[in-house]
Amino acid sequence: MADKRGQQWVLLRGLARESAHWGDFLPQLQAQFPAATITALDLPGTGQFCAQPSPDNIAAITEHVRAQAMARGLLAQPVTLLAVSLGAMVAWEWLQRYPDDCCGAVLMNTSFASLSPFYQRLRWQSYRQFAAALMQRDVYRRELGIVRLVGNRPGQYETVAQAWAAIQTARPLQVSNAIRQLRAAASYRPALTPPLAPVLLLNGLGDRLVSPACTEAIHQHYGLTLRRHPWAGHDLTLDDGGWVRGQVCEWLAEPG
Repeated sequence: MADKRGQQWVLLRGLARESAHWGDFLPQLQAQFPAATITALDLPGTGQFCAQPSPDNIAAITEHVRAQAMARGLLAQPVTLLAVSLGAMVAWEWLQRYPDDCCGAVLMNTSFASLSPFYQRLRWQSYRQFAAALMQRDVYRRELGIVRLVGNRPGQYETVAQAWAAIQTARPLQVSNAIRQLRAAASYRPALTPPLAPVLLLNGLGDRLVSPACTEAIHQHYGLTLRRHPWAGHDLTLDDGGWVRGQVCEWLAEPG
């Protein structure tokens, strides 16, 4: 069968984030693959679904996202998933539940409860900062707290926080949905067998939210390819989208 990776992309963001949070990475990925179809979908409880309650388990979130893809006609041919954190858990579940839907996946800075302890999946050093950002009422200050936690490029913190505050103002995330998504992530224990489609793992060794050891554990258990960024944080595409695109290009050049 011909390798169809990279022809049709579906992108999924992480905890309490929506498709608009891809920012400049989305048009840059399109420029990298001008002939490809690239679609960023929202998880339930975020973006266009911000007024709806999020499920509190990965299986139900996956079904919601897949239904979106089907409704938009994206599954006429196998898709390549690109996802981060909670979105990568959804992508993994999608690969396992519906292997015919997907021809590959790029998963960034994610973790499984079956392979990593809770204090690595949400690093204990980040608890105070994470809770403070979640409970902050001022939208700009909340987003500034988040970008300081997930990014490692201080020079862009204020600009990114302003953009993210505008997203939050337009489509506000309910704290209850963030908690339900957090519960879904915390309880996710996928099958111990690897997916059929090829998977590329990426992590940032400067991740202060989720320990890089979590991606290492997935790499070791399932025998998947892992490439490590030397300094980037949890939001890899925010810190160094060019590096992510370069790794994707190299992966696509390898035999599927």
